[in-house]
Amino acid sequence: MSRNTIRLLIILGIISITGIIAVQAYWVRRAFDLKEQQFRQTVMVALRNVANGISKSFKVSQIENPVSQLSSDYYVVNLRVPLDADILEHLLTEEFKKQNLHTDFEYGIYDCDTDKIVYGALINANYESDTTQVRALPKTDKFLNYFGVRFPSKTSYLASRLDIWLISSLITLVVTAFFGYSMFVILKQKRLSEVQRDFVNNMTHEFQTPISTIRVATDVLAQPAILNQPERLKKYVQIIRQENNRLKNQVESVLHTARLERGKLELDIQLQELHSLINEVTEGIKAELEDGLQIVLNATKTSIYADRTHLMNVVRNLIDNAVKYSPKPPHVKIETHNEGDSIVMTVSDKGIGIAQDQIGKIFDKFYRVPTGNIHNVKGFGLGLSYVMQIVKGHKWTIDVQSEIGNGSRFIIKIKQ
Repeated sequence: MSRNTIRLLIILGIISITGIIAVQAYWVRRAFDLKEQQFRQTVMVALRNVANGISKSFKVSQIENPVSQLSSDYYVVNLRVPLDADILEHLLTEEFKKQNLHTDFEYGIYDCDTDKIVYGALINANYESDTTQVRALPKTDKFLNYFGVRFPSKTSYLASRLDIWLISSLITLVVTAFFGYSMFVILKQKRLSEVQRDFVNNMTHEFQTPISTIRVATDVLAQPAILNQPERLKKYVQIIRQENNRLKNQVESVLHTARLERGKLELDIQLQELHSLINEVTEGIKAELEDGLQIVLNATKTSIYADRTHLMNVVRNLIDNAVKYSPKPPHVKIETHNEGDSIVMTVSDKGIGIAQDQIGKIFDKFYRVPTGNIHNVKGFGLGLSYVMQIVKGHKWTIDVQSEIGNGSRFIIKIKQ
């Protein structure tokens, strides 16, 4: 699947999901408004019935429109006679039961002598009274004698009556999450596919070079006249040995990564002498780099516990990486010094450097810093990933300092 096709699918999917969510939100809001309107009508009817019942009990004329809504959850009811709080609570409870209003409400009666609303009680959804808390209810100048009723849980009560809409909204969210996850998986698989393709291309290119060199060298050695040219014979034997080691290192790099991927990293931790190990690794590189390799070993305490083979591979990979990304001739420097109870090993170069936005990716498997041509720098993109795994396996730390055009420094802090 091409990148443009994936991009088109993502855009269409986002538009579709956005449209569905917008429509869903619109209808949920409409449903909530409808429930709120029904709630208001029910409350108005119930409070009017209570007011009319009070008028009948005291044999006074009924008020045409006794109920007034001051806010979305607060109502006041006009009265022509003073009223006891217990009587009002009983009337409200009975009327709300008839109207099937099972939600919390609180009430208060206006006292004209004190010009305050005397708080009655909070009645819960089971019509149980709670008088332990006293809350202030707003006053109004519209009536002389009145009582107020507030519904503090109105929003949650209305939301609980939107079951089908809440379920459909939940389904929409699940679909949206599934779509997002699917897009994530598709993009991840696309990236992995591109990485694997690049890896296969690089691996083919890397294997072809030493194989071709070995084939040419063996053809030369197959000539009878080569026996009379010992220096030339030695040279081509050395070429075959170098290319064979190169192939061996490449295969080992892939195999090490495969083992790490399967979680089969086994470290043979033993006491090692870091400086002698560094000298052993660089012994075969000195002739190749000549004056381009500088070794400054300032550490005085050099004994560490480490896996010898893996640590040698780490040093070798860091040097190879420095050489790959350096101009010809390369300049690589290896340093050590003690820092507290640790020994710090630094491998630096004067190469092309790494952009700041790339530093966080260089330890990812198969990742290679862009250099303008996929094949102008040899390698599989496995070396630094392997280095990071070994460093983590030893519980050490690694840091990278780099600037474009000013080279890079890889700093490993080894606990002794």
